[in-house]
Amino acid sequence: MRVRYTKRGRMRFASHRDIARALERALRRAGVPVAFSAGFTPHPKLSYVNAAPTGVASEAEYFEITLAEPVAPDEVRVRLDGAMPDGLDVVEVVEAAPGGLADRLQASEWLVELPGVDPDDAAEAVAAFDAADTVEVERLTKKGRRRFDTRAAVLHLRVDGRATRGRDETYAILRMVVRHTTPAVRPDDVVNGLRRVADLAPLSSPVMTRLAQGPLGGAPDAIADPLAADVQADPAGSTVETPRPTPPARSSADE
Repeated sequence: MRVRYTKRGRMRFASHRDIARALERALRRAGVPVAFSAGFTPHPKLSYVNAAPTGVASEAEYFEITLAEPVAPDEVRVRLDGAMPDGLDVVEVVEAAPGGLADRLQASEWLVELPGVDPDDAAEAVAAFDAADTVEVERLTKKGRRRFDTRAAVLHLRVDGRATRGRDETYAILRMVVRHTTPAVRPDDVVNGLRRVADLAPLSSPVMTRLAQGPLGGAPDAIADPLAADVQADPAGSTVETPRPTPPARSSADE
C-alpha cells in the first residue's frame, strides 16, 4: 500500500530517523499486519520516498508498506492515523498499482515565508532570479561542500502575497515549483539564490512547507496527484482524500 501523510507544527523539526521510528511504533500500536523481511534480522517492509528535510513542514510525504494479510485501505488509514503522534497525520492510503512511486515524484510545490522581507523587494529579487541563466549556490553535503545551479531546477517562482504576525511584522510569501534533481535543489537553496542575485536576506530562517509533490502537469506550476494511477486501478479500495490545505499562519506555539 501507498500512504500519504503530513508533517506539521513542531514535528517539522523531527529528523527522518525520528519520524521513521514514530511510524513503526504507530504501526505496532494500530495492529496493522506489516510484512517482515526474511533473514537473521527481519525488518518491516517499509520504504520512504523523497522525504522532506529536517525543519521543513509538509502536506505531501509518502511511504510504501507491504502487509502480511489483506486489510482495506481505509481501515489502515483510520487505525494508523489514530496511533500517530500529534503533528503526523495519515490522510490517504491506497493499494499500490504497478509502477514505482518514486518515478512519479518529479517535482515539489513549496510555500516559503520570508520574515522581515517586503513583498515588493521579494518581487524584484524573483524577477532577477528568473532573468538569470544560472544561479549557483554552495551547500555542505555528505560528500563535502558542493556548488550547483539552482535556476535550472526552478520551474515556477512567484510572490504569493503579504502577511503579518506578532507585532505587525511583515513577511513575504513565495510559492515555487522545483524539479527533483541530483543534487537535490531545496527551497532554502532557492532563497540563497535570491540572496545571491538580489541581496535578499530574511531577518530569520525562512519557514518552508511542501504543499505537494508528484508528476508534472501541463502548466509549469501544475503538479498532478502521484496516487491517481493507484486510485484509478482500484477505485473501490481508494480512500477519500482530504483537500490540500494552505498552511495556517504561525502561532507562538510553533516558534
